[in-house]
Amino acid sequence: MAASHFQYFLFLVLVTLATLIVIPTTHAKLSPNYYNKVCPKALTIIRSVVKKAIIRENRIGASLLRLHFHDCFVNGCDASILLDDTPSFLGEKTAFPNNNSLRGFDVVDEIKAAVDKACKRPVVSCADVLAVAARDSVTILGGQQYWYQVLLGRRDARNASWDAANNNLPPPFFNFTQLVALFQAHGLNLKDLVVLSGGHTIGATHCGVFRDRIYNDTNIDPIFAANLRNICPKVGGDTNLAPLDSTPNRFDTVFYTSLMSKKGLFHSDQELFKGNGSASDKLVQLYSRNPYAFAAAFGPSMIKMGNINPLTGINGEIRSSCRKVNNF
Repeated sequence: MAASHFQYFLFLVLVTLATLIVIPTTHAKLSPNYYNKVCPKALTIIRSVVKKAIIRENRIGASLLRLHFHDCFVNGCDASILLDDTPSFLGEKTAFPNNNSLRGFDVVDEIKAAVDKACKRPVVSCADVLAVAARDSVTILGGQQYWYQVLLGRRDARNASWDAANNNLPPPFFNFTQLVALFQAHGLNLKDLVVLSGGHTIGATHCGVFRDRIYNDTNIDPIFAANLRNICPKVGGDTNLAPLDSTPNRFDTVFYTSLMSKKGLFHSDQELFKGNGSASDKLVQLYSRNPYAFAAAFGPSMIKMGNINPLTGINGEIRSSCRKVNNF
């Protein structure tokens, strides 16, 4: 067997074993086959709309992945991130980690409308739309090696929390200890932290998010910092964009290579690699040189994150509009 064929075969074995290991530990009421009978077209419709949206604008794939992440880290994967403010609660969209930075709400609306039309009624939850759209974005931008089975059957929250969003989402200035503690509080370990941070291999972010790093951090490549200062002045230009790595429209492992060169755009990302031989360093090194290992790890960590406190059974609801609760 040729070396490249053997590597691919090994990758398939790793994916299979990882899936077998992870899925039995997830929430028992979620299933990859949840919509097979009630709406067998659902997943195909979601992928079709996501693909069209990414063709219109590559950056939207990163935005959809981020929506799922920011949803799950706040009171579980329940689509609370999508709710607009109401007289009874201040939603998550204007929380500090989300305000003027989260995108893709219009694409979620488009997906929801298309899938409800195909299913002839609202049977697919907004929370499941986010989970599937995140997976589809990754596979469209990175290739089939990043495909994984999404467990389905989540229901949608009837409220949201501005305070919870501020308290549960990792800001870009967190240090390593803070990151590990936050992920552990959500049932995620060090490997999950390093793997899920790899989602920063796609997309871009505003100057205001990384300004402090390029002017004050020492664990940063000086030429990299100097180039970014041309985009991001000390004062002003807060909404100027910089790519998260050098291939922002491709889901790959360049993010990890960048960390090893001290070119992580976020302080929090660079905290994953300090060159001190730590367990985190070793994971970054592994994924930078072995894309098969990263691909095999990414799906299981996404499944694990996607099972943070889902609403199932009679809890929550299936929203007709992802932006507001039913009968509002």
